[in-house]
Amino acid sequence: MIADKTKKIAITRPSITQLEIDYVNDAISNGWGERCYDYIKRFENEFAGYLGSKHALATSSCTGAIHLALMALGVKAGDEVIIPDITWIASVEPVLYIGAKPVFVDVLPDSWCIDPKKIEAAITPKTKAIVVVHLYGNMAEMDEILAIAKKHGLKILEDAAEALGSTYYQKKAGSIGDAGVFSFHGTKTVSTGEGGMMVTSDDSVIERARILNDHGRDPKVGKTFWMAEYGYKYKISNLQAAMGCAQIERVEELVEKKRKIFSWYKDLFSDTNKFQLNPEPEYIRNSVWMPTVIFNHDINIDRDGLMSYLKENGIDSRPFFYPLTSLPLFEEKKENIVSYDLYGRGINLPSHPGLEFEDIEIVYQAVIKYIN
Repeated sequence: MIADKTKKIAITRPSITQLEIDYVNDAISNGWGERCYDYIKRFENEFAGYLGSKHALATSSCTGAIHLALMALGVKAGDEVIIPDITWIASVEPVLYIGAKPVFVDVLPDSWCIDPKKIEAAITPKTKAIVVVHLYGNMAEMDEILAIAKKHGLKILEDAAEALGSTYYQKKAGSIGDAGVFSFHGTKTVSTGEGGMMVTSDDSVIERARILNDHGRDPKVGKTFWMAEYGYKYKISNLQAAMGCAQIERVEELVEKKRKIFSWYKDLFSDTNKFQLNPEPEYIRNSVWMPTVIFNHDINIDRDGLMSYLKENGIDSRPFFYPLTSLPLFEEKKENIVSYDLYGRGINLPSHPGLEFEDIEIVYQAVIKYIN
């Protein structure tokens, strides 16, 4: 099958049905005045129910959710926060907002998630928290990380922005640590266009986060426009939350389509041993937000050349994340050997829910043709 250059295969986009349109229309028409928070509260309650978490707080972005979560967990200026070197910049920026110090550690070569042994080695008296990133839907080794955190009295924030629907021993990503965060950017499996969510089962953490997210207003004080302290505003809109309500009703449908798309890639790529794809050990269910190919060393892949070739053939792709310590913002840390080895050999492939097997076959054949 030859790629049809007139048909673009997008890497990702939301799945929009009449349900989303109806809910958003209702919010536009009726979601004002006393009803201006109706869809927000409903979205938070339904999302918490899906996760099995006690509380959820909808936000304008996942970055905002991370910021609120870290502060609610007690991270302050001068503290150290351990973070995987391979992740999107949003995982670390809120650490910098607070004035805390990010400590970057290496990832595992199979899951591409944070290496528990490297966490243990990086802990100092200043360490306050660990940010665990479930990369591309893959799950970190949470049991080992929980044991390390308990041993050293540390908080765990799960960045599950890319892992909605993934599970670890039947526990949903984002519900395992002290708090979890999610993204509803237009690229994500569940989308509100832009938006995020913080979840926790700790009453004190959610109470603190809600105060911080309301300009520092404490509802227990009971005074309108009275701010007890400096705060923020990372609130989602009722219109976005209306779309989120429809999407969370369809979450398993969307996750299963992602998994179906990955199964097509896995079957097609099974005739070669030139790649590593997203892992799925028996105790993990991978929602595979981004099907990812890591090419073996012996192929000596020109990643950027491959991406250009795919683009010429109407196929979107994305590069594997750079190590954060390779960016100009941070001090280089090449001792994170796995992180520095992975990024140049990896790409993300198209996986939005509107794709069918014929599309995936076109992508596969284009990749094979290039490397051959």
